[in-house]
Amino acid sequence: MIINHNEIMSALQAPQKHEARQILSKARERKGLDWQEALCLLSAASADKQIEEELSALAREIKAELYGSRVVLFAPLYLSNYCVNGCVYCPFNCGNTAIPRRKLTQEEIRREVIALQDMGHKRLALESGEHPDYSPLDYILESIDTIYSIKHRNGAIRRVNVNIAATTQEEYRRLKGAKIGTYLLFQETYHEETYRKIHPPVAGSVGMKHDYDYHLNAPARAMAGGIEDIGLGVLFGLYQDPLYEFAALLMHAQSLERIHGVGPHTISLPRIRSADGVRNDKTFGAGITDAAFIRIVAALRVSVPYTGIIVSTRESADCRLRALAAGVSQISGGSRTSVGGYSEAANREESRKAAQFKISDERSLDEIVQWLLENDYLPSFCTACYNEGRVGEAFMGLVKGGKIKAHCQSNAQITLREYLTDYASEPTRLIAEKKGLL
Repeated sequence: MIINHNEIMSALQAPQKHEARQILSKARERKGLDWQEALCLLSAASADKQIEEELSALAREIKAELYGSRVVLFAPLYLSNYCVNGCVYCPFNCGNTAIPRRKLTQEEIRREVIALQDMGHKRLALESGEHPDYSPLDYILESIDTIYSIKHRNGAIRRVNVNIAATTQEEYRRLKGAKIGTYLLFQETYHEETYRKIHPPVAGSVGMKHDYDYHLNAPARAMAGGIEDIGLGVLFGLYQDPLYEFAALLMHAQSLERIHGVGPHTISLPRIRSADGVRNDKTFGAGITDAAFIRIVAALRVSVPYTGIIVSTRESADCRLRALAAGVSQISGGSRTSVGGYSEAANREESRKAAQFKISDERSLDEIVQWLLENDYLPSFCTACYNEGRVGEAFMGLVKGGKIKAHCQSNAQITLREYLTDYASEPTRLIAEKKGLL
């Protein structure tokens, strides 16, 4: 059993605040925490300001020690919003008539990728609705080939991460053969009763999103299919208790490491947002506060120090800055969450209407690079680990041994200079020059 509901509920009901300082001492060893220890620490930080401050300080130290100041940048690329699922929180659900449906042709994908290359992006996260006719695996594989083939001016996409529906071990082998980076799959909520309620089966649908166990076991199937780097995630706000989601997420991560020898390469922490045709603020409420969200980021950083933590443009610039200080290592930039959102329809109202969620941080990639530099972070477009085969267990070994920073800092500086030379605005270049980065 990957997720033990009863164990989590028992842990949530047992007051363990007195153990928090002992757990903090263990976390300082940089070897991580098990889910019970992490839950105890997060619960204590929620109730005790001093514990919260110590947790925040430790998360900053661990992030700086293992990864330095570098922050990896990426962008999502949406291929299709056709979907056979009935997920009540997602505007792509098959019953939503408020959005226009669209699937990109290979030529349209070329235009999207060129627009992203012209911004300076080097890594993408591929997104698509689940539909056997509009987005079968053959279409996804063809699209990946198209993306990697495009060399525009000085641009090239060097890593394609993939976020598509849970599938079979055999299809994961095919996906591995396409030379993807990380396979991303979010459980959305680990609370099984809530999961089944918000992912109802659809009459005549061949989609499997409603099947809790099939979805939950997909990362393990992907690993068995040869994919080394897996990304987990939870959509905070779907279930009422974020502490439950936090504990279950870590339980899942530790299950993967116990069985496959490697934990998740990344963990994403989106929060629920509304979109056209779905009023999630009405259905699920306000979700969790910024303060609670930042505590979760910090607790996650000390619990799984080897894992990249991702926060997207769902969050505001202010919240993302606080999240970076708490241990986030990857962020999206200049994002569009609609199909065709980067090229000819980038600023049109119809593109915004079909977005998967409302973006809070709408700044351009260049504005985000400038902002990171101003706040003493090192923007990184590096894909060297992926290109050199430092993936899966090899990558984790470097992080756990404290050796990845030597690779990350130098490669981040090289790719930043590349960005500054080819794409940056003059104000961004001036800031980099003042900091000795150009």
